[in-house]
Parts: sequence; C-alpha cells; structure tokens
Amino acid sequence: MNRRSFLASMPALALLGPRRRIAVTMDDVNWAAVPAAFSETVLPRILDAIGSTRAALFVVGRHVENEEGRGILSAWSRAGHFIGNHTYDHSPLYRAGPKAFVQGIERNEALLEGYPTFRKWFRFPQLKEGGSRGVRDAVREYLNRSGYRNAHVTIDASDWYYDQRLRQKLAEDPAFPAERFREPYVAHIRDRVGFYDRLSVDVLGRSVPHTLLTHYNLLNALFLKDVLKALEEDGWERIDVGEAYGDPVYRDPVDAVPAGESLIWSIAHAAGRYEDRLRYPGEDGEYERPLLDRLGL
Repeated sequence: MNRRSFLASMPALALLGPRRRIAVTMDDVNWAAVPAAFSETVLPRILDAIGSTRAALFVVGRHVENEEGRGILSAWSRAGHFIGNHTYDHSPLYRAGPKAFVQGIERNEALLEGYPTFRKWFRFPQLKEGGSRGVRDAVREYLNRSGYRNAHVTIDASDWYYDQRLRQKLAEDPAFPAERFREPYVAHIRDRVGFYDRLSVDVLGRSVPHTLLTHYNLLNALFLKDVLKALEEDGWERIDVGEAYGDPVYRDPVDAVPAGESLIWSIAHAAGRYEDRLRYPGEDGEYERPLLDRLGL
C-alpha cells in the first residue's frame, strides 16, 4: 500500500490529531462603561458572535440591578446561554475578606436565581481565590456547602485592558478608528490560547477542553467574532461551556497558594516544576502596555 492509499484508509479523526476544544465565558456586564455611540449595538453583536454554542456570563450584580441590566440578562437567557455569579460588587477576596465576600455572593444570587439559565457557577473576581490557605479554604468550604462550583478559566487574557485603551482613545477622539485594535487583540488572544494550551499539554499530558476569559465590553462587541474565526482557523472547535466543565480537570481543587489565576497556571504552580514559565499575576495590563504604546493604541 502506498502512502496515499494508507492515508486515505485512516479514519478522519486520526489524521486530525487530538481535539482542541474551547468554550467562551464572559465576565462583569459593565454595560454602562460602553461609549454611548455604541451602546445599542453591543448586546446584539456579542450574541451574534457567540452564536448558538452556549457560553456563560458571570454577572456582577450592581451592573444589572436596573432596567438595562435586566434586559441584557433576559436576552442572554432567552438565547440559551448560562448565567453565573461573579459577586455583587466585584470586590476581590483579598480586599473584602471571607465574610463580606460570601455576603456579596449571596446578595448577587438573589438577583440572578430567577433567570432560567442561571447555574450555581461562581467566578472569583480577578481570578483571585485567596492569598493564604485559611482564607482560600474558608471560601471553598462555603461554595461546597452552598452547592456552587468554581467556574474556572483555563485561558486567561487581558481583553479588559485592550478595551480600556480603546475607550480611552475614543474619549480623546470620537473619530479614532477602532479597527486599529482588531489585529492586536486577535493576536493577543491567539498568543494566550497557545501559551495555556502548551502548558496544559506539558503539565497534564493533554489539551483540556478550555474555557476562555473575555468580558462584556465594547472590544468584544467589535472583535469577538474575529477572535473566534481566527481560533477556528487555527483548528479550535467551539464547544458548549457545560461540556467543558464536565471534564475532570475542573472538578478537583488545586493546592496552590496564592490560589487562583488560570486553572492551568494554578496546576502548574502547584506542581512546582514550571516556575520559569509562570508570572504573577498570570495576566495583567502591565504586560500589554509596552506593545500598545508602540502601536500608538
């Protein structure tokens, strides 16, 4: 059998290699930060970009305790996408302390539990899960007792910082061509996806079904569709976020301090063999500032 005949006889999936799968998650719903000129288009553009593959929206309650916010959540839920808890005021655990932090979770749940697609999935603000074992474990015990799961991300990124820079440019000059952010933002996500997936393979021996961190903002209204198209071109398969969270990697707590960051970062940190590849925090605007400065963005 020649090589061409051999390849033709192989199952298609064998030729494709390991599946690379990714689900979209989105945080905050800070709709009031969107410039007024774009406010009416953000929700439909984001929903169009995501399509029918179910994503998850992790909601900060103070942003949606109003007519506009409730309308966003209703539309999101009608589209079949999940709603999760991101605390009432987005105060990180290191600032709030465990008692106030838990109160923020409960206050937010009261606002969200009536939406049909609400799930008891919790995302830590700034992905910070505790700087000491005592603080970390106090909140973990509360989440377990209350039926919440930790809604990890495996692919962290700094889209919030790109959005901040974009809005600053538009505030300085309403005629600023926002399209200039398209390529740098797509490149940023591609870079972060590649980094965390390589780390996943090295640490766990496989490419896990990933969850991508994004935010409900102008940047993603404009360019999320481009990001997802680029990832598809790179061989990534979009999956339902519920499918991703069904993987065992999301189930067991990681014994790392400080706790948090990307789940893959945390597992690598706990292993103690990858410190030369890890930075703290895992992602931050400080890492992106030099590039955007050079580009005049």
